[in-house]
Amino acid sequence: MPTSTWRRSRTCHPCSYNVFEAARQANVRKIIYASTNHVSGWREVLGESPITPNLPVRPDSLYGVGKAFGEALGQFYSDRYEVSVICLRIGTFTEDPQARNSEDRILRTWCSPRDLAQLVARSLEVKNLGFQIFYGISGNTRRFWDIGNAQELLGYRPQDNAEVLLKAE
Repeated sequence: MPTSTWRRSRTCHPCSYNVFEAARQANVRKIIYASTNHVSGWREVLGESPITPNLPVRPDSLYGVGKAFGEALGQFYSDRYEVSVICLRIGTFTEDPQARNSEDRILRTWCSPRDLAQLVARSLEVKNLGFQIFYGISGNTRRFWDIGNAQELLGYRPQDNAEVLLKAE
């Protein structure tokens, strides 16, 4: 997806709008938006660390631009309609150990199925957070995305670490 064309990426706009608007019309009080780390991916290219969710967006691709639009839409719906919106900037989501072992970046950005399930469950359980952005990654030793706000506000406690898992295999 990071290499998507504008034509393909712009489909995010009406899809995201339709989801937020349908939820509002149905009086849904919480939306969990599956965003992406590519919303802030240019910060990674520049070597910034830690990358926190409260920094301004800096997309690394048109796909990231499309997802940044979805996050901005979430902020708007939260402010305007008092809907709780939680955006999860999901990292590298794979269960395949070979895929995790293929490059150093994956050791930093990996999110295990178990940890993502916990993050989503805690996002659903928490009350009255308004608008929030959390990075969806495991407790990787050399991660550069900050998960401190997810730990503090959601009680998120990652169970997995890509490097520990690879050493055990």
